Amino acid sequence: MSDRLLIDAGNTRVKWALLSEQSTWLAQGAAVYAALAELPRAAAPDRRVFVASVASAEQETRLLEALGGTREAVQWLTSVPAAGGVVNGYDAPARLGVDRWLGLVAARQRTAGATLVVSAGTALVVDALDADGRFLGGTIQPGLALGRRALEQGLAHLPATRGRVVEFPCNTADAVESGTVRALCASIEQGHARLCAHAAGPVQCLLTGGDAPALMPFLSLPCEHVPALVLEGMDVLTSGNLTP
Repeated sequence: MSDRLLIDAGNTRVKWALLSEQSTWLAQGAAVYAALAELPRAAAPDRRVFVASVASAEQETRLLEALGGTREAVQWLTSVPAAGGVVNGYDAPARLGVDRWLGLVAARQRTAGATLVVSAGTALVVDALDADGRFLGGTIQPGLALGRRALEQGLAHLPATRGRVVEFPCNTADAVESGTVRALCASIEQGHARLCAHAAGPVQCLLTGGDAPALMPFLSLPCEHVPALVLEGMDVLTSGNLTP
């Protein structure tokens, strides 16, 4: 056994964690693809490198250059039909985004009950996990930045300045920001309501992703913020320390 470098390669950012042989988190960080200088290189003796990627081919090339290795030098994680106490209910299990899969695995290690797993990043993903550990399905929609960009591209004369979320917006900037944030919060709350109706007991909500702090103040339900949820799932599946 040796230390492990875990890398969550997203659409916009790379998150990473360096773990000891005993699964102690030694260091972690995040960076955009244009600034990966702080990412530990893969060439350390006996280091194993695991990557979970939903990135483009160009972004993966940048990542490998920063690691100083080749594609064959790292282990690429993929979604599977079952692992870590989770049954993958996707129509084609291998086609479930690996970041979603790892978030579900991490969620199962945190709670034995029904759980709503929300990733607020480039896209907003709202996934439902029942008390038996079965992934029921989930929704995907544009995140904050993509939602704003869609309005900018589709509508003329939108202000360049960012607005605020207010109760009754009286200017266009605030109207755009309030509408975008409230739409995302409504998706989370509706997903929670659907899972509550399905579940026999209480439903926990875990929230991860770069936009999680921007959404949490406006949600009407309690959510636990877990910034490194995908990395936690990677730790579970690469350490062998799985709970039933």
